[in-house]
Amino acid sequence: MNNKSESNKNRSCACAGHKHSGTGCKCHEHGHSHGHSAAQFKVMAIGRPGISFAMLLAGLILNYAGAEWFAGNSAIQLVWYVIAFIPVGLPVMTEAWASIVHGDAFNEFTLMVIACIGAFCIGEYPEAVGVMLFYCIGEEVQHLAVNKATRNISRLLDVRGESALVMRNGKYVEISPKDVKVGDMMEVRPGERVSLDGVLCDDYNTFDTSALTGESVPRTIDKGGEVLAGMISSSGIAHIRVTKEYGKSALARILELVNEASGRKAPAEQFIRRFARIYTPVVTGLAVLLIAIPALVGAFSPSFHFVLDEWVYRALVFLVISCPCALVISVPLGYFAGIGAASKAGILFKGGNYLDAITRIDSVAFDKTGTMTTGKFHVDRIHAENMGERDLLNLVAAVESGSTHPIAKAIMEAAGKSNLQIPEATQMKEYSGLGAEAMVGSHKVMAGNIRMLSRFGINYPTLLEDVAYSSVVCAVDGKYAGYILVADTLKNDARLAVSELHSLGIKKIILLSGDRKKIVEDCGKRLGTDEAFGELMPQDKAAVIDKAVSQGHRIAFVGDGLNDAPVLALSNVGVAMGGLGSDAAIESADVVIQTDEPSKMTEAIRIGRYTRKIVTQNIVGAISIKVIILVLGAIGYASLWAAVFADVGVALLAVCNSMRILVHRFDKKTVTLQNERRD
Repeated sequence: MNNKSESNKNRSCACAGHKHSGTGCKCHEHGHSHGHSAAQFKVMAIGRPGISFAMLLAGLILNYAGAEWFAGNSAIQLVWYVIAFIPVGLPVMTEAWASIVHGDAFNEFTLMVIACIGAFCIGEYPEAVGVMLFYCIGEEVQHLAVNKATRNISRLLDVRGESALVMRNGKYVEISPKDVKVGDMMEVRPGERVSLDGVLCDDYNTFDTSALTGESVPRTIDKGGEVLAGMISSSGIAHIRVTKEYGKSALARILELVNEASGRKAPAEQFIRRFARIYTPVVTGLAVLLIAIPALVGAFSPSFHFVLDEWVYRALVFLVISCPCALVISVPLGYFAGIGAASKAGILFKGGNYLDAITRIDSVAFDKTGTMTTGKFHVDRIHAENMGERDLLNLVAAVESGSTHPIAKAIMEAAGKSNLQIPEATQMKEYSGLGAEAMVGSHKVMAGNIRMLSRFGINYPTLLEDVAYSSVVCAVDGKYAGYILVADTLKNDARLAVSELHSLGIKKIILLSGDRKKIVEDCGKRLGTDEAFGELMPQDKAAVIDKAVSQGHRIAFVGDGLNDAPVLALSNVGVAMGGLGSDAAIESADVVIQTDEPSKMTEAIRIGRYTRKIVTQNIVGAISIKVIILVLGAIGYASLWAAVFADVGVALLAVCNSMRILVHRFDKKTVTLQNERRD
């Protein structure tokens, strides 16, 4: 079971697990603090490496051309290459010193500095500059990659309105959203973003919610409906009563969630960090032994000719290759890219550990109401005795016209769609828990449940007792007249979600609900779930999940997050549907699906699996190439240039591989869903 209480307060550098002091080349702070201004980044990305590259290239050309003043003067060459080294080497040397001061001597910065100083000592000046130059260029490319990975998440920062029109002394004035108080009346004009959460005070309005949910279809919100910060008024001026302060809006909580996501490490990231802390001092010791052992052999064996420069060079190559850069950069970056790709699709993972955990599940449990269904009732079937179906619907609609019950609303909506002229009902009487009766014209009409008909001694077909869905039974003048079945509406992609989960290899799909067993079982059959359980209290749902976990299943629970907090916490992966307005969803779930689509669960699994595949490729590829070149370097068949490729080159290859996650298409459901809607 995943650790839901993991702390992420102490963040460290993704390269070698050490904390930065804030000095030196900030480009080495992978994936966390990227606060450069455009001008600063331009200087770092072009200026320093550009100077070093120009001097290195010029030095190589002068030496190749045999320029006497340069090629024949080692002192000039030393000064030339030291000057070329300083722009790219000094920031790294500063970072290395800061790390040593903080007790972390074994990191990539220290290794690079030792290797470069050693190269200068044995006269390999161009290679010393080349190692640091290509290292820094690689770091800048990695920085760009991280920026691209965070771009989807950063867009959330841009959807908060910068100002708000609030009623003050009888007129609307523009103020900062941070100064708006709960209860204030806010006006949002067409095309403007909502700055704070609130409820709509107009009869209705249409809002563009794409910035929050990724959905392009505008959403119509009725009077009293919740409006969230980041929505855009589409159809007219909206008047909104503020319900939450600026810092407590649903969007603010989402931003806090995604900003903390990178701090929760996946198992692969944790392994790589532990690996780097052991691996780095070990290879440093091996590099020392690579010089010491041949020296001892040469001292006691006259037949072995020990050349110090040769073995120092091999040790330096060994050190450069040994930098665990490719692993400790590309693995966290892979998970971060996965989180970015998921956020673009409207799926928010609270950390890389949950992105990894979702790939290991073999079972999924769905809550029914609000998750697989819309929570909105519709008339499913009408059965009339001795009259037409339209006539029965008309009579029942007349009796239900004064009710606010969801079933009554469904009947009124069906009557409206059928263009019925609903007659006036008089002498209305309500019977608590049973139904209502009224005079409709000259007829006494009863509409309610079967217990109402039993109470008044009206016979009805016994098959009604076995009907799964909610039924409104009608009697006219004391005689049974028929019934109307009312059912919760399945979401458009609910069936697709179940079928695609099965196709992804999910062994068991369970439907859970507090609704009647027959309703839940029938809904499960329509969806194609393996099991369906009804009449469950929250603790009963938790018991079902606990049983599955105890049987060895890795289970994800998908619910609305409002009353399912115990189940969300108990499952291996808790997924909240439509959790933007739900505190419980944000706090209890590991994953939040903003679009309210159950089929997004399959997309989340695809993103997780693809991310793990890329990360595995990075780990296997980086270790394989490094081991090969380490061996070649130790026996003298690899130069410092090969070492640069093994370090920076492999890191860049792994970073580029990680970036595939951001451009990969995961929404394979689109065409199938469109066809299903047409049918």
